[in-house]
Amino acid sequence: MKKFIVFLCVVMLLASCSSNDDGSSPMVSTTFKFTHNWDGALIRNYNFGPIQYTNANGDVIGFERLRYIISDIVFTKANGEQIELDVYNLIDLTNETNMEFNPGVQIPVGTYNISFTFGLDNEDNAENYLDLNSASFNVPENLGGGYHYMQFDGKFINSNMEEQGFNYHAIRAVDNPGPNPTFPQDTFFEVDLGEVSFNDNVEIEVKMNIAEWFKNPNLWDLNTFNQMLMPNSTAQIMMYDNGQNVFSLGGVFIMNF
Repeated sequence: MKKFIVFLCVVMLLASCSSNDDGSSPMVSTTFKFTHNWDGALIRNYNFGPIQYTNANGDVIGFERLRYIISDIVFTKANGEQIELDVYNLIDLTNETNMEFNPGVQIPVGTYNISFTFGLDNEDNAENYLDLNSASFNVPENLGGGYHYMQFDGKFINSNMEEQGFNYHAIRAVDNPGPNPTFPQDTFFEVDLGEVSFNDNVEIEVKMNIAEWFKNPNLWDLNTFNQMLMPNSTAQIMMYDNGQNVFSLGGVFIMNF
C-alpha cells in the first residue's frame, strides 16, 4: 500500500536501536479492541436475531449481520509529526472475528492523537485484496467496484406492522450505475479518537454506538431507506453524515505482552 513504506522505515530504524544502550525512545505496541453498543448497552453476536431495539425514529429493529472495515491508522504528535500505518482490518461482529487488531508495528513512547479511516480511501479502494474478495466484501463494477465500507443487515417492523429486511450498506457514493458511474462525494471518513499517552504496551478500546447510524444529523426512517441503498447516493451521503458520531474512544489498558 501507499504511504506506509516511509513511516515503516522510520519505525524499523527506531526499533532496531536499544532504548537502554543508546538513549533512543523505548518502543511500545498497540492493540485496538473494537466493542459495540446500543446507546450504552453492550452488543455481542448473541444479541443478534430478536427484533428488540428501537431507533431514534421509533423503528423497532433486530440485527443479522454487521461487519465493516477500518484503515490508515495515524498517530500524530503535538508538533505535527505523524506515524501513519497503511493497514486495514475487517471487523465482523456477526462471527466476532478481528475484534482485536494489532498493526504489528511498534511506536516510540509519547503522547499521540489517534485517528483512522472508516472504510477505504479512493486509492486504497482501487487495490485488490484477496481476503476481502474471499469474504465477498466487493462492490459490483457497475457501482464503481472496490469494496464495501460496511454491511449492516437486519429486520424491522414496518408501518404495516410486518417484519421487513433492511440492508444498511455503506460504499463509495455513486450516481449513474452502469459502465460509466460517477462519484458525487467521498463517503469514507476520518475518525478522530483523541489523545492517548503511551508509556507501555496498551490496548485501546474503540467503541461503536450502533444506534448513532440512525440518529444524527439524519433521523433515519427505515420505511423510506431500507434496501437498495448502494445505488442511492443520497442514502450513502446520509450514512456518511450519521457516521461522524458513531465511534468514540473507550478505555486504554496497559498490556503485558
